[in-house]
Amino acid sequence: MEYNRIIAVTGLPGLFELVASKTDGAIVRSLDDQTTKFVSSRKHNFSHLESIEIYTKRDNINLVEIFKAMKSSGAALPDVKDGNGLKAYFEQTYPDMDFERVYASDMKKMVKWFEIIDKNKIEFKLAEVEAADDTTPEVPEEEAPAKTKKAAKTEAKAPAAEELTEEKPKAKKKAAPKKTADSADAAPAEAGEEKPKKTARKKKTEE
Repeated sequence: MEYNRIIAVTGLPGLFELVASKTDGAIVRSLDDQTTKFVSSRKHNFSHLESIEIYTKRDNINLVEIFKAMKSSGAALPDVKDGNGLKAYFEQTYPDMDFERVYASDMKKMVKWFEIIDKNKIEFKLAEVEAADDTTPEVPEEEAPAKTKKAAKTEAKAPAAEELTEEKPKAKKKAAPKKTADSADAAPAEAGEEKPKKTARKKKTEE
């Protein structure tokens, strides 16, 4: 079992190993009696011990650093019901802790959690962040992103900007006016053709 899989659940005593995550909760295993059960996220909150930090007189430190100091000190664990004894223990184990912001209830939890983890022989170690693969090629900054086939077709069909600027629109031919029956005689004759002469109609005489 790894330290980064240990969680605390609000409303439930002790610590748990995160077995599987669900959309509405998680399946956890108790480090006290090794029983496995489902815990709903609607009723409980989950806290990874790996993400918990402790106030110090300088910068905040990860909880695992406190556990390491407790392990290396070899001092007997205090009675969690004795507030003065808790403070005296941590003043000796980790004197840089900010005791104005770290309360007796916090120290009580740390002692209880340390006992459980140490009993299960879990190493106090944070998960290592995997280094990025150096073999992955880097994209040069000057290189433009690849174009999709659809975009390429669109650009092929569209004329260049220079062509749009230099090309002059062609003048539209004006449609010749349609000739009517009344205006046919008034229209000029085409070149080389003579206009036929009109003959006057003779009026019929009454017999």
